[in-house]
Amino acid sequence: MAGLGSCMMFLLFGSLCLIITPLAEAAIRKYQFDIQVKNVSRLCHAKPIVTVNGRYPGPTIYAREGDRVLVNVTNHAQYNLSIHWHGLKQYRNGWADGPAYITQCPIQSGSSYTYDFNVTGQRGTLWWHAHILWLRATVYGALVILPKPGTPFPFPKPAREFEILLGEWWNNDVEKVENQGNRMGLPPNMSDAHTINGKPGPLFPCSDKHTFAMEVEQGKSYLLRIINAALNDELFFAIAGHSLTVVEVDAVYTKPFTTQAILIAPGQTTNVLVQANQSPNRYFMATRAFMDVPISVDNKTATAILQYQGIPNTVLPILPQLPASNDSAFALSYNKKLRSLNSAQYPANVPLKVDRNLFYTIGLGQNPCPTCVNGTKLLASLNNISFVMPRVALLQAHYFKIRGVFRTDFPDRPQKPFNYTGVPLTANLGTSTGTRVSKIAFNSTVELVLQDTNLLTVESHPFHLHGYNFFVVGTGVGNFDPAKDPAKYNLVDPIERNTVGVPTGGWTAIRFQADNPGVWFMHCHLELHTGWGLKTAFVVEDGPGQDQSVLPPPKDLPRC
Repeated sequence: MAGLGSCMMFLLFGSLCLIITPLAEAAIRKYQFDIQVKNVSRLCHAKPIVTVNGRYPGPTIYAREGDRVLVNVTNHAQYNLSIHWHGLKQYRNGWADGPAYITQCPIQSGSSYTYDFNVTGQRGTLWWHAHILWLRATVYGALVILPKPGTPFPFPKPAREFEILLGEWWNNDVEKVENQGNRMGLPPNMSDAHTINGKPGPLFPCSDKHTFAMEVEQGKSYLLRIINAALNDELFFAIAGHSLTVVEVDAVYTKPFTTQAILIAPGQTTNVLVQANQSPNRYFMATRAFMDVPISVDNKTATAILQYQGIPNTVLPILPQLPASNDSAFALSYNKKLRSLNSAQYPANVPLKVDRNLFYTIGLGQNPCPTCVNGTKLLASLNNISFVMPRVALLQAHYFKIRGVFRTDFPDRPQKPFNYTGVPLTANLGTSTGTRVSKIAFNSTVELVLQDTNLLTVESHPFHLHGYNFFVVGTGVGNFDPAKDPAKYNLVDPIERNTVGVPTGGWTAIRFQADNPGVWFMHCHLELHTGWGLKTAFVVEDGPGQDQSVLPPPKDLPRC
């Protein structure tokens, strides 16, 4: 995206960039994000939504590996908010990570803040989104990192690329939906539609004009950069008549494999190659929720159109066959196929020695709530601790040594072991609440096993770790067995990513090297569960070296 033509494209979409030459090793990319409320119509309903530069979804950020990016965010909306650059490692620079009350206080209405970060050692598809309340329902966009000049993709070059952002739409104001659920102590109303690039497609009322379409030329290949920006749903995605070749997830190249559909959890990205090798026609792209337990989800199918050149819009598109909404076998099989490329240029540097073993149980529960519908409210926990958001950002408290904001005694394992995935348990085992985090020694290697439990119900949970990629070395159904399961780990080419799904009634083991000092959020990327407390953070201590400590904060850092 270097050169004058690229800058013209950036300017067209309301962003700023510097003009650079194609041979430049690095550049400064400048963007302006104006947070604005705009009336938008979907499903025969019009309502005001929070947007970036008046767009829904928001503008794509383009950069190359090695670039510096500056995004000035000016908040014209009535909500205080922050922006998270999902998947960027932000080495030593948690001040630019964005989760409200974790690394910064939110940007107040009427104020501005400039996110200033380097793109180092990463290339591929990431994304950005609001990181407070449920505002990411409409405040999100793609973040495309191109390889350094002269560095080709490790797969055939496509004729063109498209960003495909999967989302959710509520007819009502999402903040009112969230608040109503909190007052009642129950899950809030599910979304009214899924969307593809902000549009639900013609299977919904008043939506013929709200349909994303992409035109292809027969015989050419195309790269789709697919992002699941939905708040609460894991999603299947497929294209009628066309196979998908997976070549990257979470900005990490994979061993290519072909599939008829993909499964993508909230927070995850997946790059696929599509060959336009079918009879010229119009074909539906479709997405629908995956849920393999009896929990209510929005199970309606959103669609977009892949259209061959020369085919008139009057031709009725063909609908793909998506996996059944509860197809656990497909979900487990698909995720097992994901392997790191592990080439000489893109090695999988899996930690083989573990310094710190952590075991976190994922649970739902109920606490007393006299004003709620049933006298109780739902909450969620890790190791039976439901996280309470602080009123001072954790990174600020850590850096400036402010006492009383958080405790560093989060337990390495559950206090009360039990048959985690046995018969359903309605007890909450005395769930406690608090702002408790784990302290991790700099450069130590960590293995974390995330174990789903049957407290109230089992359920799949996508977990995102800020500031790091990790290797998914093992996964399974049932209870993790520390005596037998580690022997089955993949320590050669496990998938490397920043968001991983913990299977329903199962476990996932991840490993990472704690070489990025600061305070880093870890949470379920189902916004409903995050709000209920399914989150914690790691305080990674400074190292002894000159470049192994948290950078000083910027002068315009928002204050609480």
